Amino acid sequence: DEPFLRTARNSNYTYPTTPAIENWGSDFLCMEWNPSSSSPTSVHKLRPADIKVVAAMGDSLTTAMGARPHNSSKPPTSWRGLSWSIGGDGVLETHTTLPNILKKFNPDLLGFSTGTGEGTAGLNVAVEGARAQDMPAQALELVDRLRNSPDIDLEKDWKLVTLFVGSTDLCRYCEERPEAPLAEEFVQHIQQALDTLYKQLPKTFVNVVEVMELASLPQGQGRKCAVPAAQNSCACLRHAQDPLQMQELKQMTWSLQSGVSRLSYWPWYMQREDFAVVVQPFFQNTFVPLTEGGDADPTFFSEDCFHFSARGHAEMAIALWNNMLEPVGHKTTSNNFTHSRAKLKCPSPESPHFYTLQNSQLLPDQATAAPDALSWAVPVAAGGGLLVGVVGAVVWRSRRGRPREDPPMSLHSAAF
Repeated sequence: DEPFLRTARNSNYTYPTTPAIENWGSDFLCMEWNPSSSSPTSVHKLRPADIKVVAAMGDSLTTAMGARPHNSSKPPTSWRGLSWSIGGDGVLETHTTLPNILKKFNPDLLGFSTGTGEGTAGLNVAVEGARAQDMPAQALELVDRLRNSPDIDLEKDWKLVTLFVGSTDLCRYCEERPEAPLAEEFVQHIQQALDTLYKQLPKTFVNVVEVMELASLPQGQGRKCAVPAAQNSCACLRHAQDPLQMQELKQMTWSLQSGVSRLSYWPWYMQREDFAVVVQPFFQNTFVPLTEGGDADPTFFSEDCFHFSARGHAEMAIALWNNMLEPVGHKTTSNNFTHSRAKLKCPSPESPHFYTLQNSQLLPDQATAAPDALSWAVPVAAGGGLLVGVVGAVVWRSRRGRPREDPPMSLHSAAF
């Protein structure tokens, strides 16, 4: 009846369509998930399963404002349970967040946020609209919550704190054009917050995430984004067509990034074996993901095209986690935003711990520190712009006996 050769057309064949993505969860493929044989005394030997408590500080990007669609006639909701660094809604397979990753290693993890209410915020002390100047107060609030929690042993439990701030500072800078140097004040406030954590919290690993590049946001605004609404979210976007303004914004962003990075290398935070500050730079060279038409990929952003959607938070969580498992000096500084459920890195038997400056072998051993000890430091410092901090770290090795009460560094002695 049908003597002709078969083709796709005359066979009435329908090609299968790509199935819709149901959620932005991740698959857990790690095999090395055991805790240390005993609770480590050194932060440089800290494994994921050793973490008992998570906490977060920051602004609306940590409260997860607008992570889910909302009625535009009402203020956007903060979906703290979906927050990349502190959210604990669901499980990893449906919601990729740092706590949901850690819960695979320790199901009894404490501190994460759930839902949207302040009553279930846990140890998420981030506040919408917060700036660096608000971080010292957030640090005090965090210490207070930790001390008053009946479930947390402040002295024995290992704590992971993630601090991410700066977007609001940059937006205010574009709007107010303050005469005072933003970078110096920004770093000073971050330092004050870290000083509080250092003095008050034993057994603590602090992530400091570099501020993201805002100058790339305007080039991604397209059909989905109502430009006036986006501009209201951040004054920097009002100057999208001015290349000089955008270049100035990029330079200011770099100043904030490099200033915080140098601060984390300062020896003041290296005097204790149970405390570390590690800068996670995955936002350093990350740009807005675009569609084939050149618009901002709407799946990454909320309605204002400034805050992140649940997918955006998932990508941030993956990038943060992977940074934590990468040695200092070799951390990924960008994100390709390709969707995959298998992007999470895993601890290995050879390197089962989170990386710090010390276990990344960027500090000379105290016994062998000598005038030529800087030979290893110069290429590392040149690549990361960290010579000031590295020199300070080497000097500290020869003065390690200094009491803990010594005052922190003076910002006037650090170059920006």
